[in-house]
Amino acid sequence: MTKPKTSKEQKRKEPKASAPPADKRTIGLTLPDIGSKKVLGELNGMKVLTPSSVAARFNMRLSLAKALLKELERRKMVEYVSGGKNLKIYKFVSQ
Repeated sequence: MTKPKTSKEQKRKEPKASAPPADKRTIGLTLPDIGSKKVLGELNGMKVLTPSSVAARFNMRLSLAKALLKELERRKMVEYVSGGKNLKIYKFVSQ
């Protein structure tokens, strides 16, 4: 004899009403224009620059944010402050 289904079993097997899938954000795969006043203004407004904060602000991958900060350091637009193997902290150099 089979036992009647409990409410928990019925809830599991019932297909859920699916909402339309949320649109995925596309993550930028190119560096923003370094000479742009908008980009420099955004960076100047941040107290410290870390790869993760830059990636979140400009909606880009972490590897691109690291490359951006290294390029800005090479151009002497940001200054390396502190960090270790995993975290690098920079600050914007006012010009």
